[in-house]
Amino acid sequence: MALYEHVFLARQDLSQSQVDALAAAATEIVEKNDGKVTKTETWGLKNLAYKIDRNRKAHFVMLNIEGPGSLVAELERQNRLNEDVIRWLTIAVEEQESGPSVMMRKNDRDRKRRGGDS
Repeated sequence: MALYEHVFLARQDLSQSQVDALAAAATEIVEKNDGKVTKTETWGLKNLAYKIDRNRKAHFVMLNIEGPGSLVAELERQNRLNEDVIRWLTIAVEEQESGPSVMMRKNDRDRKRRGGDS
């Protein structure tokens, strides 16, 4: 089985529960196409470097996926049809990270830095 990291950006005006529903829908697509999602991370609402479809911010979500290449084609086709997903990127990886991703570790480090200066 091939390994992939799939990151998508959802519109800024969605609630967290709607973003979670998008991640669940993506997981469902993966499982219907003989794959499995090994990890799901929600990175939160972040500023974008430039406006995308009148959005200055977006909800970032990452999925670690194991499955065939046809699964990626179907997942990206569904993203294209969904108006709530404004960008996505899927890359093939040699191995998937165990534990939290770099983005999640960065968030933890920033929280400790802000809280530890008191």
